[in-house]
Amino acid sequence: MLSAIFLLTNPYISKQLYLDPGLGSFILQLLLASIFGALFMAKTLRKKIKLFFYRLIGKKDQTDPSDETGDPSDEQR
Repeated sequence: MLSAIFLLTNPYISKQLYLDPGLGSFILQLLLASIFGALFMAKTLRKKIKLFFYRLIGKKDQTDPSDETGDPSDEQR
């Protein structure tokens, strides 16, 4: 750890880094995957919280697949 800090902070050591052309697309892929992963997680968490409060107050949620019986006559009542 100390050697890495020494190498990065020593002004007398050449700091030439090779940036691969694929690095930009890799960083873009990481960024997009992080954004879409966070959006999916937020959507899922929001749905779970909403379902929790619907069940807590006893209101029937229209999007809850566990309450569906598949009988179309239930919708007419």
